[in-house]
Amino acid sequence: MKETVYSLNKRAIELSDSGEYTDAIACFRRAITVEKNNHLLYFNLGITYFHAGDLANAKNSLLQAHLLNPDESEILEMLAIVCNEAGQREEALYYCTEALDINYYNHKIWNTIGVIYFSIEEYNDACEAFEQAVTINPYYYDAFFNLRDTYEELGNTTGVAICEKQMKTLRKENNV
Repeated sequence: MKETVYSLNKRAIELSDSGEYTDAIACFRRAITVEKNNHLLYFNLGITYFHAGDLANAKNSLLQAHLLNPDESEILEMLAIVCNEAGQREEALYYCTEALDINYYNHKIWNTIGVIYFSIEEYNDACEAFEQAVTINPYYYDAFFNLRDTYEELGNTTGVAICEKQMKTLRKENNV
């Protein structure tokens, strides 16, 4: 059977999902030798490096994906997540801002911004970002979870109660 970019990408994702990151990375690299300008391959490679704990290679792969497709906010969001994990908070916020320039109403980017601010104990800024995320998507459980924690840090017991009520409702609706 002839290896195709599609089959290599699919196999790499399967390997990554089962924690076999070294083999997954090898598959992505093989696919990239066939299709050097495929942003999706670099994006998936970056995510795999991230899950493997290799933040430097994750960032490099995601930067290549961004270079090949500068209008994809999902790439920028993942770059922000990697930078935040690496302690590069200003750079992470820069990528979030770039992503918002593409799609201001991306609730996941707003949540990521909140996570970054929360990680540096800028709770008021985190609160604003999480509130923006749940305003855009009132069914976004993760943002309510994060907002609740932020309200706790700010001593807003009413906000905590509202978030917990909404989270309970969302869990029931999604059978979580």
